[in-house]
Amino acid sequence: MNPIARPDFLLDTPLAQRLYHEVAAQQPVIDYHNHLDPAKIAGNHQFRSLTEAWLDGDHYKWRAMRIHGVKEHFCSGAAGDWEKMEAWAGTVPFTFRNPLFHWTHLELKKPFGISELLNPASARGIYEQCNEFLGSEPGRVRALLESWKVTWLGTTDDPCDDLRHHLAMQDEGGPLRMVPSFRPDAALQVTDLAATNAYLDRLGEVTGSEMEHYLDLLNALEERADYFQAAGCRMSDHGLTHVPYAQISDEGANAIFHKIRLRIPLTREETDQYQATLLFHLGEIYARKGWIMQLHLGAMRNNSSLAMASMGKDTGWDAIGDYPQARGLAHLLDRLQLNHSLPKTILYNLNPADNHVFASLAGTFCDGEVAGKVQWGASWWFLDQKNGIEEHLEVLSSLGLVAHFIGMLTDSRSFLSFSRHEYFRRILCRKLGQDVAAGLIPHDEAWLGELVKRICHDNLKTYLSV
Repeated sequence: MNPIARPDFLLDTPLAQRLYHEVAAQQPVIDYHNHLDPAKIAGNHQFRSLTEAWLDGDHYKWRAMRIHGVKEHFCSGAAGDWEKMEAWAGTVPFTFRNPLFHWTHLELKKPFGISELLNPASARGIYEQCNEFLGSEPGRVRALLESWKVTWLGTTDDPCDDLRHHLAMQDEGGPLRMVPSFRPDAALQVTDLAATNAYLDRLGEVTGSEMEHYLDLLNALEERADYFQAAGCRMSDHGLTHVPYAQISDEGANAIFHKIRLRIPLTREETDQYQATLLFHLGEIYARKGWIMQLHLGAMRNNSSLAMASMGKDTGWDAIGDYPQARGLAHLLDRLQLNHSLPKTILYNLNPADNHVFASLAGTFCDGEVAGKVQWGASWWFLDQKNGIEEHLEVLSSLGLVAHFIGMLTDSRSFLSFSRHEYFRRILCRKLGQDVAAGLIPHDEAWLGELVKRICHDNLKTYLSV
């Protein structure tokens, strides 16, 4: 028996079951941060196999397979689709108590309607059944998204991207909105000066700038932000180890910029000053446009030098970092607020030791302009599992107002990952059912149902102004 395929999986009280089935499961999905391929969405892609849809590019699964002893040939390598699927099926039974065990079987249940446990004995039949579905019209990308009630997608895009796929869908109209998110991380990276200068040259080509001064960079980024705004952009995003605690004048930033263009290595202090100042100026741009600023902080990336050299980034060799977070982050938010330029902001931490830090900082900078102006964002990456989500709900409830929380996202490259919204919604309803049973909150189903609806959809819809 596969307990994950049960309708009441995780819902251990009658109240939790009603809140989930009658309220949470009925809400549309706004997936405001993901790494999906815009070309596949605009082109309504049809997958060649379950392997392409499920395993290609999924570093969560690759990581588990490597831990299980599967050779890279069957993870990201040149093995055939069935060989990779067979290797994954052999790994799944060993993922018990890992979130991948839950996610895998939720993803098989919907959209494929499969309640059987995946293991070496069941793999071939499941693979063929899923391939048949993916080869049909309901298996195309947009039909898959519709099956999960997805209405709004926020992709992650570089300022130099041409956004043709977003613009094509904008012209097309229809019930599904795909909008870009502005991620200028390459402009903030100054450890590899060859890569930094290549990026600055590319940004200069796109905007017609010689990129000789720091102000040229700011003008170019704002020009691209205007372009993103026309394509429906409402959010920026930054993936950083931490926000540096540093400050420098624009003249000082210009001097550092000249060093970068001359490929003169920066000191640690100059790196911090440059990044902190550029983040501040970007925050000003976002505030002028009414955008939301997202800060994903704490990943220690590309730890395996051998893997980085042979496979490149984003292939599953990252870990949780223990960087100092509070001081620099508070300084950035404070500077923006003092300048009347603090945009709506979502803070994500990767180190669970920082949970209370981030939750308390978010509440510190809510200024009464809008409800939940600065948000402690959803459990991210290594934390988007049952324990991480439950801890997030507990800490946010203790230090903030969980009733204004904007809910879950996928942060995924996989079109089958939307079960993470279902997973979050089940855990939320479970927690409320348990609290009522313990006498911690009133048994008022109308009130609780409204709270569930807000957290799963309405708060985010209001926050995004969509």
